[in-house]
Amino acid sequence: MNKASVSCEGIRLPAEWEDQSFIQFTFPHRNSDWAYMYDSIVSCFVEIIQQVAQFEPVLVVCYSRNEVSGLFVSATLFPIYFVEIDSNDTWARDHGAISVLKDGNAVLYDFAFNGWGQKFESSLDNLITMNLSEKGLFSNELVSLNFVLEGGSIESDGIGTLLTTSECLLSPHRNPQLNKDQITEFLKELFGLEKVLWLDHGYLRGDDTDSHIDTLARICSPTTIAYVKCDSQTDEHYAALQMMEKQLKSFTNANNEKYKLVALPFPDPCFDAYGERLPATYANFLFVNGGVLVPFYNVPQDQEAQKIFEDLFPDRIVKGVNCRPLIEQHGSLHCITMQYNRKVLLNP
Repeated sequence: MNKASVSCEGIRLPAEWEDQSFIQFTFPHRNSDWAYMYDSIVSCFVEIIQQVAQFEPVLVVCYSRNEVSGLFVSATLFPIYFVEIDSNDTWARDHGAISVLKDGNAVLYDFAFNGWGQKFESSLDNLITMNLSEKGLFSNELVSLNFVLEGGSIESDGIGTLLTTSECLLSPHRNPQLNKDQITEFLKELFGLEKVLWLDHGYLRGDDTDSHIDTLARICSPTTIAYVKCDSQTDEHYAALQMMEKQLKSFTNANNEKYKLVALPFPDPCFDAYGERLPATYANFLFVNGGVLVPFYNVPQDQEAQKIFEDLFPDRIVKGVNCRPLIEQHGSLHCITMQYNRKVLLNP
């Protein structure tokens, strides 16, 4: 593992729609916040993992290889690999390694993860990527970085533009020693970027991440952004999401082209057993090889969202997956996954 400063010449941060080697999950266990609904969340994870494995290989970090692998009885087109590593929680998007390409070869960045700005215990999750590397799962170089960054907080178009949110990256409990200009320059150098777009508006009630971009707006092509839109003026999200939409309309990519904006429906409110609103969002969709998986929440807008994604990605298979249990702990489909670029070599 290389902890030295990174030479970023020839670096490119690939887009998520590019070909993938595999997708990582971190499986729930009983000694976590999922304990009160353990059976239902296990069923949810198994179903989602089996869906992903119809498109590409899957790596499952889990507490017991024998116990967890025994839950999978349905045939899949691609293999599912299980590796035993201790974890705090299940949000692989934010503690997983980020794939970058350097001179055409894959390098893995292992950022610091501190529980979304020190909100939750995360010491075990912060070590998962290092443990995977030390177990020999990765053939590629792993670079450990003393900078707090979660995968759900950034979106790349693969050709030099990154989209993020001010609320998250400027959080005082992530990298307080750096200001916005310093973080911008750091990201540009680290990822080989030409442009960083800072979204200053937008949030979801129940979100613990300080407005991760993957809950609000996603880059779908170098010229297209899909975003959540709220049409109800009586909804608490209306004003903030209207301002977010206005700012998105002002953005341009590295070629100074304005984006085509695709509005995603706002799901009917979902609540937990205590009446607290949960952060349901169709922006938390997942690219897989040849497909797009769309989070469903058992609300009327699910079918509308599927149709939008089918129109948006006519060359991909679009499938809805039940993510209603996931939002009970304030995340969704994209949040529990981390894709690895096709040039990352997995040694299961």
